[in-house]
Amino acid sequence: MTIQLTVPNLACSACVDTVTQAIQAIDATAQVNADPKTKQVNVTTAASESEIKQAIATAGYTVA
Repeated sequence: MTIQLTVPNLACSACVDTVTQAIQAIDATAQVNADPKTKQVNVTTAASESEIKQAIATAGYTVA
């Protein structure tokens, strides 16, 4: 499934890397497309939306 989230404090490419690693830690096959300009994160994953949100929060980012 594809999940689209807004992460307001996604500011730069390092943030994108951190969020991507956090998501791939719970689903190694997840495809993550994050854009710090629009603050949008699109994730194609087998994990649930709540698991993805928790992974992002654990990495120190807020999900709107």
